[in-house]
Amino acid sequence: MKKISVVLFAIAMASAAFVSCGPSQKSEAVVEPNTLSQKEVEEGWQLIFDGSTFAGWRGYGKDSVPNAWSIDSGAIKISGSGKGEAGAHQGGDIIFADKKFKNFTLSLEWKVSKGGNSGIFYLAQEIEGKPIYISAPECQVLDNQFHPDAQMGVDGNRQSSSLYDMIPAKPQNSNPHGEWNKVEIMVYKGTVTHKQNGVVVVEYHLWTPEWTTLLDSSKFSKDKWPDAYDLLINAGGANQEGLIGLQDHGDDVWFRNIKIKEMNY
Repeated sequence: MKKISVVLFAIAMASAAFVSCGPSQKSEAVVEPNTLSQKEVEEGWQLIFDGSTFAGWRGYGKDSVPNAWSIDSGAIKISGSGKGEAGAHQGGDIIFADKKFKNFTLSLEWKVSKGGNSGIFYLAQEIEGKPIYISAPECQVLDNQFHPDAQMGVDGNRQSSSLYDMIPAKPQNSNPHGEWNKVEIMVYKGTVTHKQNGVVVVEYHLWTPEWTTLLDSSKFSKDKWPDAYDLLINAGGANQEGLIGLQDHGDDVWFRNIKIKEMNY
C-alpha cells in the first residue's frame, strides 16, 4: 500500500503542475525595447525609432541630426552641454520629420541624469527662425527632486509630465533620475491626455475657452509672449496636425520605445 500511495502522490503532483502551467497561467513573452508585440501590431502601433539609427529624425530647422544627439544602448540620447538652457543651442531640438500627426497616441520611455530637464513636443510646426516650443504643447521631462523648475511655475505645473507651465501632472508619480518613466500622450479631436507610468495625470481640450484661459495664465500669454500665443491658440495649425519633437535643454536625457498609433477615424 505504501508503494501505491507514493505513485498516486506523484501523479497528483504532476497533474497540479500541468494545471498551473495551463493556458490561463501562461505569461506573455517579454517584448524587447524598440520592438512591437504582435498585439501592438494588430492594434496599429508603429515604431518611429528603430533602436539603432536616426531613420526619420533630424534636427529642428536642420538637414541632419546635431552631433550632441547619439544612439546609446538602444536609446536616443542628448548629451547635454552642462550649461542648461543657455547651452542647448550647441545641440538643438530634434523632430521626427517623416510625417505630421493629427489624432494619435504617442508612447515612449525616458530617463534623465541628476537634475536633468527636457520635453516632448507634439503638434509642432517647423517655422523658420522660430523655436519649436512656441508652436507646440510640451509634456515636461524633469528630475523633480533636483531640478529647480519643479518648484517654479504654479502648483507644480513644470514637474514631470505636466503640460508645461499650464497644467500640473497629478498625481505626481514619476520615477527618480536614472530610472525609466513611461509616458503616453493622446490627442484626439482636441482632447489631450498625458499618462505617466500608467496613470492619467493631465487632461485638457484644445481650441476651447478652457485652452484660451490656460494660455492667458501662462508664460505664453498674449501680453507676455504674443508670438507664442498666436501659434499656440491654434495649436496644430490650419490642419490641426504637427510634428513630434524631443528637446535639448542642456542636460543628459535618454528616450526609447518611441511608438505611435494613429486614430484617424
